[in-house]
Amino acid sequence: MTIKAVLIGPPGSGKSTLGQLLAERLGVGFRDTDADVEAVAGKPVSDVFIEDGEAAFRALEHQAVRRALAEHDGILSLGGGAVLDAETQALLDGHHVVYLQVGLADAVQRVGLASARPLLVLNPRSQLKKLMEERRPVYQRLAVVTVVTDKREPAELADEILRGLPA
Repeated sequence: MTIKAVLIGPPGSGKSTLGQLLAERLGVGFRDTDADVEAVAGKPVSDVFIEDGEAAFRALEHQAVRRALAEHDGILSLGGGAVLDAETQALLDGHHVVYLQVGLADAVQRVGLASARPLLVLNPRSQLKKLMEERRPVYQRLAVVTVVTDKREPAELADEILRGLPA
């Protein structure tokens, strides 16, 4: 099994949209670890956070990443906070990790401030800014390629990512 690319980045960076587009263009599967967590938990990520707590979600998320890296052959999208786990970081070593960098304004526009994202419930704009600032150094360290997504169309971004993929 060979992961073609692992997409990381904050909420609103385009991981799901670009992941599906890249998979389609390459003729491979697309997998999202948030969807895997929901399948195992039997409920949406937001409900896992509320009912079981963030620690329970992060444990499920780590297992989802581990399984996906072992089983999936294609494009993999990780939840925005998955990279915070040291073991997950180690698992990503040697993979083609693409950091989708997005500015706050674009992220807010894409995510919407009334969304059901569990870590953005109180002051969504402030929370998103804080998450992005805290996670940026980790995203940058893990990335083999960084692509700035602000004010760009998915097709243009997919072209850039495809040019950077190993043969």
